[in-house]
Amino acid sequence: MASIDTAVIDVDGTLVDTNYHHALAWSRAFRRHDLTVPLWRLHRAIGMGGDKLVGAVAGDDVEDRLGEELREAWVEEFAPLLAEIQPLPGVAELLAEIRRRGFRGVLASSGRKDHVDHYLDLFGGRELADGWTTSDDVEQTKPAPDLLEVAVDRVGGRSAAVIGDSVWDFHAAARIGAPGYAVRTGGFSVDELRSAGALEVVDSPAQLCERLDDTVLAGAAR
Repeated sequence: MASIDTAVIDVDGTLVDTNYHHALAWSRAFRRHDLTVPLWRLHRAIGMGGDKLVGAVAGDDVEDRLGEELREAWVEEFAPLLAEIQPLPGVAELLAEIRRRGFRGVLASSGRKDHVDHYLDLFGGRELADGWTTSDDVEQTKPAPDLLEVAVDRVGGRSAAVIGDSVWDFHAAARIGAPGYAVRTGGFSVDELRSAGALEVVDSPAQLCERLDDTVLAGAAR
C-alpha cells in the first residue's frame, strides 16, 4: 500500500446526525406505495446510496417497478427533516486536525448535492475540507468503491484511509485496499463495523480526533 496522504471521510451519519432521519423518510416513502419495510431493516441499509437501497431492502422486483418513484418520495419525505440535522460533536476539530497533520481531507458523500451543500454549511466544511463528492459524481454509490476513488482523485491523492459510520463504508474501503476507522454514530455495533473491516471503532468524531496518534493518520507530509 502506498504511503497514505489522504483521509476520505463519509458525511451522513459520520459528520452529521442523519441516519435515523433517513430511515424514517424511507419508511414513509415505502408507505406511500402500501409497502411496509421494518425500520430496523431500513436502518441497516443506510449508508448505501439510494440507487442500491430499494433493491437491498425490498427486492429487485420493487426496484424495477417503483425504484425511481420511491427515490422521489424519499426526497420529499426527507425535505422537512433537513432543518433538524445537526453536526456531530468534534467534527470541525477532527477535520482541522487531519489537515494540520499534513493530510488531504476529502468528504465522500453519496448524498444529493443539495443535501451535501446544506451539511457543509452546518460545520464549515468548505473551509475545513480540501474537496467533497456527491452522488452526482458517480454512477454507483456505496458499497461500490467509486465514490472513494473519485474522492482521492479529486484532491490529487495517492492512497487513503477511510473514516465512516456504516458497514457499507468499509466494504467500499476494502475494495480499494484502504484502512478504515469507524465511529458508532451511525448506529452499527462494534462487531458489525469490525467485521466489515474497520481497524478501530470509536464513539464519536471527537473521540477519533483524540486518538489520531493511534491510527495511520498520525502524521504525513503533503
